[in-house]
Amino acid sequence: MTTTDQSEPVQAGYAVPPVVDHGTWQAARAELLDREKAHTREGDAIAAARRRLPMTEVDATAPLTGPDGPTTLVELFGDREELVVYKHMWHAGQGIAGQCAGCTLTYWATQEPAYLTARGVSFAVFAQAPYDELEPFVEFMGYPRHWYSVADVDDEIVAGDEFGQWTSWLRQGDRVFLTGTLTGRGAETTMPTLALLDLTVRGRRETWQDSPAGWPEGGQPGWFWMSDEHYRGTSWTGGRPTVQWTRPGALPGTGTHAHAH
Repeated sequence: MTTTDQSEPVQAGYAVPPVVDHGTWQAARAELLDREKAHTREGDAIAAARRRLPMTEVDATAPLTGPDGPTTLVELFGDREELVVYKHMWHAGQGIAGQCAGCTLTYWATQEPAYLTARGVSFAVFAQAPYDELEPFVEFMGYPRHWYSVADVDDEIVAGDEFGQWTSWLRQGDRVFLTGTLTGRGAETTMPTLALLDLTVRGRRETWQDSPAGWPEGGQPGWFWMSDEHYRGTSWTGGRPTVQWTRPGALPGTGTHAHAH
């Protein structure tokens, strides 16, 4: 296959699905639907197993710094029993444009926690940077004020471990426990863009995906997560995390950090 420029739309000349009458299409769709339902039921079973995992205690008094100054892990729960935290990668010295494109995509669609709050679950974002370094980033992105620095936290589960992951926590009185994590491709659960692309004929246009013969050749995973001012994928050689171009005052970025997702 001819290599395509992933920054440009697919041009005519590539293979497309076969054309059939509507009844034939409906039959093929119904056959795939059976597989989709089985996939959903397996997801339910995995979620049930996740609810039965053991938990591990962490330092409830771990010192965090947020928009209102110093606080502790247990205080983030408020009067709620549960807490969901996204541990956002932070690339020191890379400025706003050089922050993790994968974490940006993971968190962007879930930054408003209204439905979690309605269910009685608190929400926060942790990053390994001083808060005065996080604050201008949060302001530029227009993010809610639920970001916290864990730069001064010694507890390895709270402030160490792997960043770029979702974590869930349970409070029992003055004690706090880690109950679950999602990382790697598991974090795609909060990336609706990828789910919608998987619904399309061309998919994500990445090298790993199984596409029919004659489809346009794909790029490296995540090639469109960082882009230039024209929303063209930059293959991690510059630009900004794509959604940053929607922010007022966004200028050509200089971040060139290694692709971390």
